[in-house]
Amino acid sequence: MIYFDNAATSWPKPPGVKEAMIRFMDEIGANPGRSGHQLSIEAARILYKAREILSKLFNVKDPSRIIFTLNATESINLALKGLLRPGDHVLTSSMEHNSVMRPLRDLEKRGVELSLVPCSSKGELDPEDMRKRIQPNTKIIVLNHASNVTGTLLPIREVGKIARNHQILLLIDAAQTAGAYPIDMENDEIDLLAFTGHKSLYGPQGTGGLVIGENVNIQDLTPLKQGGTGSRSEFEEQPDFLPDRYESGTPNAVGIAGLLAGVQSVLKRGVSQIHQGEIALIEELVRGLEEIPSVKIYGPQKGRERMATLSFNIAPLSPSDVASRLENEFGILGRPGLHCAPSAHRTLGTFPEGTVRLSLGCFNTREEVHHAIEAIHHLSKGNR
Repeated sequence: MIYFDNAATSWPKPPGVKEAMIRFMDEIGANPGRSGHQLSIEAARILYKAREILSKLFNVKDPSRIIFTLNATESINLALKGLLRPGDHVLTSSMEHNSVMRPLRDLEKRGVELSLVPCSSKGELDPEDMRKRIQPNTKIIVLNHASNVTGTLLPIREVGKIARNHQILLLIDAAQTAGAYPIDMENDEIDLLAFTGHKSLYGPQGTGGLVIGENVNIQDLTPLKQGGTGSRSEFEEQPDFLPDRYESGTPNAVGIAGLLAGVQSVLKRGVSQIHQGEIALIEELVRGLEEIPSVKIYGPQKGRERMATLSFNIAPLSPSDVASRLENEFGILGRPGLHCAPSAHRTLGTFPEGTVRLSLGCFNTREEVHHAIEAIHHLSKGNR
């Protein structure tokens, strides 16, 4: 079996992830911040260590500004619904995932103005097109760092400079890049960073977070939920300090223990080294598929413009047929369809059928890539 579905969730995980989670369940197990005994203190220490190591990964000065959530989707909802009010204007691109589009469409019904900036047929965004759409009431620009459909990298640093010059907040959906592409909150001028733990951070599902930059006034960011935090228990009002303001309820401490181990593994290998290795593989896959006449590849061909995610189709087969045959005949696991990103597929011209997506991770090999090229070539020969 060859696993090429890392854009959905990474697999396998580094061995230390499972070991950290088992250790937590066997040796700690307590509720962090809810008791004063040694096991509760040790559980809280795990969460603090995870904030510290994520701060190192993203270049964040204050670890308390990293809020743990279930995933990037919850983080994006917290940022958008916590900051935007009726009459505000928000800008985004036509390549966004539904984790961005659905909250925005909901907010649009409540009086928030929304503008979609068109991307090219390869999913590329011109920062100048974003600048031209800014209005006096523009409050937030929200962009994915890389498309989950094509792997196309968007120019977040250039957009960050534009946003900062206009005193607009920049929210980045880093679901596809955190751990696999260098991210620097300060140099990239990112105000809010939504990340998930279960993809290129190699943590378990049900982990993620929102990094709240120094430019964001937390009094302007309304929590999604209120409740017990283990702090200020004598008050019935939500605490107004970080991270407790946004972390009500018992956290997924065993998951965060696994996330901590995953990020440690990423930092040990090096984010740049991981990216270079994955790009070498995806470029080899692109070169192989470009030689097959009936295969159409979507997105940029150059490695510096993309992540290790590739979408393609084989005429006249449907994406679901191709994916099914790749699995059943060749043991290759990918994902067909719209990938929860209909706007992106409209941009690419692949709506409503979608594409076949192969997404590589740091544990994939050249041999697996060559096997995929041969398999796709075999499928294409049968349909000439």
